[in-house]
Amino acid sequence: MKKVSNLIYHKGNGVTIIDASKTVYDALEIMVQKNIGALVVYDAEKFVGVVTERDYAQKVIVKGKHSHNTLVSEIMQVAPATVKFEDTIEKCMELMSDKHIRYLPVIAESHVVGLVSMGDVVRYIIEDQKDTINYLQNFISGGV
Repeated sequence: MKKVSNLIYHKGNGVTIIDASKTVYDALEIMVQKNIGALVVYDAEKFVGVVTERDYAQKVIVKGKHSHNTLVSEIMQVAPATVKFEDTIEKCMELMSDKHIRYLPVIAESHVVGLVSMGDVVRYIIEDQKDTINYLQNFISGGV
């Protein structure tokens, strides 16, 4: 079984963070600049949650709030589901499906060391299946 560590090795472990006391507008600016859909939220150097585009849509826009005066701490997902390097890709898929989430922070020693998206998981599985198919085709044709 493939592990989260394999995915992070291929994807990279870049994590973009924001302080819980920043405004939602600040979070949106960062997401737009980096073309990403989620930020890891810290408060006083402690991991406290995740904020996503979906949180913005559901908890700001639809509720008639304003991004300039709403804090990240007001809309973030507190204590979100997380995974570790040694967890399987299948566990990621199960958590994302069961909890209807698109992002999983990767935790090591109480710090976020990566962020796995649903897209990352799908791309990784597709690439892994392509590698397996190529290996089997080579094996069958005597190329291995």
